[in-house]
Amino acid sequence: MDLNQLKIKSLEYRKAILDIIYKSGAGHTGGSLSCIDILNVLYNKVLDINPKNFNEKDRNHYIHSKGHSVEALYTVLCDQGFFSRKDLEKLNHFNSHFIGHPTRKILGIEHNTGALGHGLSVAVGLALSKKIDQKTNKVFALLGDGELSEGSVWEACTTASKYQLDNLIVIIDRNDLQITGKTEEVNPIEPIDKKFESFGFESISTNGNNISELLNVFKEIPIQKNKPTVIIAKTTKGSGVSFIENQINWHHKVPSDDEYGRAISELNERLNSYE
Repeated sequence: MDLNQLKIKSLEYRKAILDIIYKSGAGHTGGSLSCIDILNVLYNKVLDINPKNFNEKDRNHYIHSKGHSVEALYTVLCDQGFFSRKDLEKLNHFNSHFIGHPTRKILGIEHNTGALGHGLSVAVGLALSKKIDQKTNKVFALLGDGELSEGSVWEACTTASKYQLDNLIVIIDRNDLQITGKTEEVNPIEPIDKKFESFGFESISTNGNNISELLNVFKEIPIQKNKPTVIIAKTTKGSGVSFIENQINWHHKVPSDDEYGRAISELNERLNSYE
């Protein structure tokens, strides 16, 4: 898949996210749109995780720690063939396993998440097990920036550093907003890079909504041997839809009929520019 194909894929993913949230009547719209380019590059160019090898031990792993943005993960896993779009239409329906946070009852999901701060600990355990077994596979974990206020994140970082887990790649979806406001007003977390570095990580920053930059960054990992890597991906909450971008009220919000139509029209207009 070349660069233009990946850009088109991101637009298609955004349409799918809006569609399933609109039809299900619930969903974390802003965060799903901010991290979708990251998931696009990971699943289409980096991870090599698919339905055929998912149950194999010797493969890469992905932990979606910011579990509230599960609509983005569902969308990409569906595209990868883990389940059908018809299955995904059951999102938030009674007795459906497609719920508002990741669950291992869905093929393709590594671990239950949603209680923020837990995903990195799981990723550290996976990465450590790979080291013990002398495997070369990598473990990726996506965290929200608001999630960094959880103390368990930093406890996991000390362990990752102690065991020199250079097979661990932590990605921060740095969209500057959390459920109750701007991260730096709710509970300041800057400087993120210096904090991770003080815990023994090598850090790199990039534009998390720029496919080209993401591709280049993932080619460089691990940044340094014997050190875990953190990628601080600067994103825009609600990225890709003008009236959703940087709007705190879209953290968890379902588009109205008019909003859904406007959003899809914007994305279709951009898609048409690639044809």
